[in-house]
This record gives sequence, structure tokens and C-alpha cells, in this order.
Amino acid sequence: MEKYVSIDIGGTAIKYGLIDAEGTILFRAEMPTEAYKGGPSIFEKTIKITEQFCQKESIAGICISTAGMVDTKQGLILYSAPLIPEYTGTRFKEPLEQHFQIPCEVENDVNCAGLCEYLSGAGRGCDPMLMLTIGTGIGGCMVTGGHVFHGFSYSACEVGYMHMRGSDFQTLGSASALTKKTAERKQEPLENWNGYQIFTHAKQGDAVCIQAVDEMIDVLGLGIANICYVLNPEIVVLGGGIMAQVDYLENKIQKAVELYSLNNTGLRTKIAFAEYRNDAGMLGAFYHFKNSH
Repeated sequence: MEKYVSIDIGGTAIKYGLIDAEGTILFRAEMPTEAYKGGPSIFEKTIKITEQFCQKESIAGICISTAGMVDTKQGLILYSAPLIPEYTGTRFKEPLEQHFQIPCEVENDVNCAGLCEYLSGAGRGCDPMLMLTIGTGIGGCMVTGGHVFHGFSYSACEVGYMHMRGSDFQTLGSASALTKKTAERKQEPLENWNGYQIFTHAKQGDAVCIQAVDEMIDVLGLGIANICYVLNPEIVVLGGGIMAQVDYLENKIQKAVELYSLNNTGLRTKIAFAEYRNDAGMLGAFYHFKNSH
């Protein structure tokens, strides 16, 4: 059976593994990204990861999920945030194909997560599907007809930059915004707080944490409703670390979306929570590869 190397490049960690033709992960591991070393270092790590598998297995393809805006045809990083210096302009597809003489495909990490949820996760059977990942920022992905909608210049669904209330969607509604707001109101160092701690305190009745979470939910409700007016997805799938708090968030987010929606739009769009977490990038990169071949 054919086997594929799949690599998920994030700002903190690079997750990688071996996947068979049925989409079963046969092996998984991770290493620090060391983002401060820049794009050339990440490319070298990608080479070494692939080499270790090629020395032991017959590999049919290289599947890459990565942070940043990606030209999927060229396998090129069009834009990357300053977190990874010298990453913008990094080419993966052509150099890796020449080096290993096997095909390589590259896709943005949020798009990979969205494709994964659409094909075998919370969005399966729904079309179109919108995926939002709530983390350091807010990422978006639209999948319809089995394919990610990239837009004219590969920047479709960059919803985190959507202008809102004198700011933008991710500045107001991301997990990092929640943490920053809580720390400021508690007058404590930012490192004292994370999403898990905030939800733990909120469940225990902490008024500051409850208010901060409620404000985040209100922003998410407004943002999701606005996107639904434009895209009219059958389902919105929410991912990211804090979205693991399904019991606390599900009804509240649903009500927030309904608050800002007309009956014939928001109330017909389902809200769901991502089924895949750590494996979403690797599996989504594999699905993108299969779609491309």
C-alpha cells in the first residue's frame, strides 16, 4: 500500500508522520519549529524529516500543511507573519520534488484543517462548509464541492482581518485577545493566564473571566453572522484550543449567532465543533495531496 509523508508546520511545533492510502496515520511525532531561525531552517527540517522516512519506506508523496498564505500551485509561501523570519518566499514543492523525485503538495494549515473536517470530521455531508480556527488569531476556510475555495490570489477567507467595531475580528475575538483582556483586568502578568485557566475560573463563578468569555462569544457571534450573510454555509465548524470547551460554549455561541442573524440565514446554518485536533493538519495535507492527484 502506498505511504505518504505528511508534515504540519506551525509556529511552535512541526508535527509529522506517515499516512497510508486510506488516510490512517501509521506513525506520528513532533519537533520544535524554532521559528526564530527562519524559513531556511524550516526547509532543512522538512528535508531531514522526509529523508528519515524515505530511507525506510517507499514514499508516494510529500504532503505539507503550513502557517502562512500559500500559492498551492507553486507550493510557495506568499506571505508569513513576522513570527517566522524569511519564510515569505520559501518554496517547498519544486525543490522537494527535485530532491526526492516524488510529488509534493503544500497547503495553508487552516485550509488543511477545514478540508479534514469537511471530508471526515464535523462537516462531513455538509456543503458548503466554513471552518474557523480560534487561536492566536482567527483563521478561516471555505470548502465546497470537495475543494477549498482559495479566491483569486489565494487569500479567500482571511476573515481575521475583517473590520469590526473599530478594530478587526481577530484582535477582538481570538484566544490571545481573551487572555490579554483577562490579564489586564486582573492586573496580573500575561503569562499567568491561558485559555484553559480562564474557562476553569469562569466555570467556578469568577466574574472577570465570565465577562471576558462572554465578550469573546459576542464578537464571534457577530463575526460568524456577518460571514454567513456573504457565504451562506450549511455548517460552521469551530476549531482551535479553546473550542475544546464545547459544553460551556455551544449554546452561548449559537445564541450569539442568532442574535445577529436574520431568521432565513443564521438559523439555518448549523454550528459545530471540530472533531480533529492535533492530527487535523497532517490529515488535511494528505487530503489536499489526494485532491491534487
